[in-house]
Amino acid sequence: MPILTPSRRWQQAYYPFKKRRLSQKIEEAFERSFKGIVWGCRMCGNCLLQETAFICPMACPKGLRNGPCGGSTPDHCCVDESRPCIWYEIYRRADKMGRLDKLVEVLPPLDWDKAGTSALRDVYDKVLDHGVSKTVTTIVKSSTDERKEKWDQFFKDIRQPDWWDGDDQPHPAPTHEPVSHLEKILLEGQFALTCEVVPAISGNFSAFDVTLSELQGLVDAVNITDSASATPRVSPLACAIRARELGTEPVLQMAARDRTRLSFQADLMGASASGIRNILLITGDHPNKGSQPFSKMDIWDYDSVQAIWMARKLRDEATFLDGRNIDEPPSYFLGAAASPNASTPKYQGIRAQKKMNAGAQFFQTNLVFDIRNFEEYLEALDQRGVLNKVYLIAGVTIIRSINNANYLNKLPGVTMPNWIIQRLTESKDPKQEGYQLSLELIEQLKDLPGVHGLHFMAISNPAKLRCLLKDSNLL
Repeated sequence: MPILTPSRRWQQAYYPFKKRRLSQKIEEAFERSFKGIVWGCRMCGNCLLQETAFICPMACPKGLRNGPCGGSTPDHCCVDESRPCIWYEIYRRADKMGRLDKLVEVLPPLDWDKAGTSALRDVYDKVLDHGVSKTVTTIVKSSTDERKEKWDQFFKDIRQPDWWDGDDQPHPAPTHEPVSHLEKILLEGQFALTCEVVPAISGNFSAFDVTLSELQGLVDAVNITDSASATPRVSPLACAIRARELGTEPVLQMAARDRTRLSFQADLMGASASGIRNILLITGDHPNKGSQPFSKMDIWDYDSVQAIWMARKLRDEATFLDGRNIDEPPSYFLGAAASPNASTPKYQGIRAQKKMNAGAQFFQTNLVFDIRNFEEYLEALDQRGVLNKVYLIAGVTIIRSINNANYLNKLPGVTMPNWIIQRLTESKDPKQEGYQLSLELIEQLKDLPGVHGLHFMAISNPAKLRCLLKDSNLL
């Protein structure tokens, strides 16, 4: 086990994809050995230890470089429960060091050309470019504040290449007319209703069409999930196009798990060209949450924060990641997932701020059952300047039974309070009690400041949703 990265599993280090000189090979072998012992280094060549409280984020099974996934807990990693969530450990150590705000900067995905090479070489080269004597003089003669400022800038120039140029500042969308019905009603201050639709396991749209017809008039938009639970289904893009053809506004989910940054940019352009105007960018469930045989278990090419950053640059700056200009930039309302019950509200507030800064215009949350915890989450968003700068749509569902409640309670990022389990257990009619609990939760969520709508998830019966909306005075 490495010294400074908690419970790091051994994983083979990367080796360069190109020919190296003998001196470079010796340098890389030394760094691989030393940093392997101390941090469990995989030699990604894009080191972020300076920014992540000296805990290597590559220890995350998903390789996330901008914060945790929505299943983060203080107890364990949601992918491998025998080890801690590495990003929770990063947050905790950064908190102790007084460096939490350092984690707001949007960090780039790996430059794979550097994989296997020496990250220290970037430092050496920069010192040589600046001049060794000049660098030493700067360190010796500068005041403490000047030295700190120059030190931070020195490493920022290394970790933020020109093709990324990330920062910790908000990047709101330019002034524009609403591009979708969902954006329009939110802008007008209406209470939005959306519903999750899971594509069928079918070679045709017949079942999907029936579901859409039953949801007509009930919600403002339908979310098309992207292989939820790491289980393949009909393409979400195909379903989103189908929904639009049938007169239902789609929110297209796009998971980072199944794409490279190349295919992601291509899919964004294709979705916009097809008239899809609402995009929700998510990390996605790990392959081991699905069925065997599992797909690739190594780190992902980009994370959800980087996805938002890339999508915003495509739309607002009309540029691809490689710098090429776009003749006709894509147009969409950009959304992100939020997980109020993951880890702690304080840390999730940082994650939300980072997504907002990257360009997210609306959040759809995971299921909310613990109102008290959700209020703490809203307070954390308010403290970080996020509340009421993005539209927040809270996730809800119909609790169908005690078994259903226990199942939901085990989902990553979902917390079911004990009092709900107790009420269901003691009830003579758990099904009706679950329905009543759902009504009570909806009533409380509607009145919370900063909540702009509700997102209905795991709804298998649209007729039941119609009853719930009527009983909640939402229809």
